[in-house]
Amino acid sequence: MATQIKTVGVVGMGTMGAGIAEVLARTGHDVVAVEVDAHGVTRGRGHLEHSTARALERGKLDETARRELLDRISFTTELADLADADLVIEAVPERLDLKSRIFTELDGIVRSDVMLASNTSSLSITQLAVQTKRPDKVVGMHFFNPAPVLKLVEVVRTVVTDPEVISAVTELAHSLGKTPVVVGDRAGFIANGLLFGYLNHAARMVEERYATRENLDAAMRYGCGYPMGPLALLDLIGLDTAYEILDALYRQSRDRRHAPVPLLKQMITAGLLGRKSGRGFYTYAAQDSSTVVPDAATPSDGESGVQTRPIGTVGVVGTGTMATGIVEVLVKGGHDVIVRGRSNSRTQDAVVAITRSLDKAVNRGKLSESDRDAALGRISTTTSLDDFASVDLVVEAVAEELDVKRGIFATLDEVCKPGAILATTTSSLPVVECSAATARPGDVVGMHFFNPAPVMKLVEVVATISTTADVVATAGQLARSWGKVPVTCGDRAGFIVNALLFPYLNDAVRMLEAHYASAEDIDTAMEVGAALPMGPFALLDVVGLDVSLAIQRRLYQEFREPGFAPAPLLEHLVTAGLLGRKTRKGFRDYS
Repeated sequence: MATQIKTVGVVGMGTMGAGIAEVLARTGHDVVAVEVDAHGVTRGRGHLEHSTARALERGKLDETARRELLDRISFTTELADLADADLVIEAVPERLDLKSRIFTELDGIVRSDVMLASNTSSLSITQLAVQTKRPDKVVGMHFFNPAPVLKLVEVVRTVVTDPEVISAVTELAHSLGKTPVVVGDRAGFIANGLLFGYLNHAARMVEERYATRENLDAAMRYGCGYPMGPLALLDLIGLDTAYEILDALYRQSRDRRHAPVPLLKQMITAGLLGRKSGRGFYTYAAQDSSTVVPDAATPSDGESGVQTRPIGTVGVVGTGTMATGIVEVLVKGGHDVIVRGRSNSRTQDAVVAITRSLDKAVNRGKLSESDRDAALGRISTTTSLDDFASVDLVVEAVAEELDVKRGIFATLDEVCKPGAILATTTSSLPVVECSAATARPGDVVGMHFFNPAPVMKLVEVVATISTTADVVATAGQLARSWGKVPVTCGDRAGFIVNALLFPYLNDAVRMLEAHYASAEDIDTAMEVGAALPMGPFALLDVVGLDVSLAIQRRLYQEFREPGFAPAPLLEHLVTAGLLGRKTRKGFRDYS
């Protein structure tokens, strides 16, 4: 647009508004910051002082640049002081009535050519636009928290937004060093539309006492490489803000997965809002602190009070990628390991694969030659389960076929000594089905490693209704001794990671299916906006669309949740043989 954007008004100086003001001032804009009262102004100044002080400590700003930045921001409690602004960005709490009133007032204050933007993360831009006499100049400009750090800006167009307005706001976002993605006006846009179903699901797991907050967060950090676990992220966002976003999503989608879990409402009513109140799912050192301090729910270290079983020799059933990775972990951990394959050639191929992996570790300086040779010396091979008669632990790592696994566990039950632990590394099948094939269900446990096992830190320790406490404790202790992070959960489809991950991936496919955004833009939104290591479509192609579909079907069969039903597009791609990277074509073409 012809108007040069020099002075920008920011209405609301909470965490988000202050962050937006800092981004604008850092890039040379004059900012007029509006708060409701003197207390709000003081708190807004505090946010800016704290954020810029951290930038100073980290070498991102020098003292001169910091002072110049802060001098570009003036504070007021009057909207009328925005009369000369070239753009106004609203960043008040997620209440439609409040935002609507502000847009109506702004419409009567600023020049007729001035654009009005909302930083809403979930509310309708269209509903805000119709509160003004300039609906064509109203746009969404959704920054992500913390705004000075995260690069994504979702630029939200309505059906009447002037294309020149979209271009101007997109250009501004680029000039701020951000990555803009243009999307349509629907609840949650891209990032929150995908993210909050996942966060709500995690809160429901806590509410159901399926897993602890620590286990849930560790599972997603170490199993998926997420920068924060879902509950820590909810605390950062603010439980009241999360509730409002979920409620807006639910009103539009009518999907039960977006209906805020009752626990959130209870916590909000009790004043447990997350970091900003000093308590949420975790307890913090002070209001607005990121430092977690122990509280009554903090677990003690290890499995105190439960006697564990001694584990020396381990048997591994399988010779595939996961099995060989587990063997490598075990032998580096000092265990003698017997590898059972269906033929001598398969077991020898497995040893070759393990040797190759250990050689790479030596070449990278992560393992000495003597340690490699010692590890390889701990491996023996067999084609008969009878050779597991004296092992202390068996880890089954064959294909995800229940009948095959049940047959193996029935044989292990006959062969293995009393007290031996029988573990399966299944990622989606019921562990209890394996234990039911034995006369020792208390000795059966899930130990779900993640691929590649030598690299990935997470092990999900899955207890069935029959698994004894000492078996669970032993599995956790072993994982820690191997340098892994064990998380304990119950025996239901998907355990923690897959149960949280795959519905989110399925939602992304549905978003693409609805032509709301491209696969590239959706991936960009989640990688840049949510700081995830991979976007959903890049990840689906890596996992394999057939594997993803099988897991999604399993989740749907167990939970009967309509939103878990596999997206038709995913089914069609699998039927067509487009399975991702392994076939060189999936959601993207790799040829």
